[in-house]
Amino acid sequence: MVILEGLAMSFWLLLVCVVGIANGPVGLVVLYEQNVKDRVIELGLTTPEKIKKSAILTGLALFIPVLIVVPILVYFVNGAKGFWDGFTQMVWIYLIMNLFDRLFIDWYWVGHTKAWEIEGTEDLKPYIPKKAFIRKWLGTIVVFPMLAAIIAYIFHLFGM
Repeated sequence: MVILEGLAMSFWLLLVCVVGIANGPVGLVVLYEQNVKDRVIELGLTTPEKIKKSAILTGLALFIPVLIVVPILVYFVNGAKGFWDGFTQMVWIYLIMNLFDRLFIDWYWVGHTKAWEIEGTEDLKPYIPKKAFIRKWLGTIVVFPMLAAIIAYIFHLFGM
């Protein structure tokens, strides 16, 4: 079940990205580094207000499932009991989702296709520079397991 839920979360992430760039990659410029955002604003392709609105909508679309749907699946659908059971299941779901994000979305889709290329910013490539790449992998292997631990601990406190 956990593998299917991890794949479902990966599909959700993919869906958010597909919808976000449906009218061009500027729609998700919020996910790019600051120098790309600045250039896109400078080129008149978007505004800081549109980026803020996109940040809110994208954040809600990504983090509500991560913070609410995954724990509900783990504890109420899968029947996890206690800290370790819930923690382990959430870590696996987050790991599957994040590996999909790192390997398919970041490495392949953003890094090796033109789908995320914004005209006038080609000189700022790679869009995911080494520092951001490291930060994203640290999130995958450190931050998400910590998040799973915090959520599992909260559920454990409530006797689940």
